Amino acid sequence: MTNDPAVCSAKGCRSAAVWVLAWNNPKLHTPERRKTWLACEEHRAHLSDFLGMRNFLKDVVALETWRARERE
Repeated sequence: MTNDPAVCSAKGCRSAAVWVLAWNNPKLHTPERRKTWLACEEHRAHLSDFLGMRNFLKDVVALETWRARERE
């Protein structure tokens, strides 16, 4: 992930993302692998619920915190 303007991953949404939803599909990915979706405030719960119902959701982190971790 770069410092480019982050946009929500919800279909049709162009709002600024403020959350990172880290997930993986255990049928396809190794346990340590993390894919990411970005979410604005409005879509955080919806995207989290979608991933959570499939047991894919691993973590929800503020975008600024995620980027700070990447810089470490």
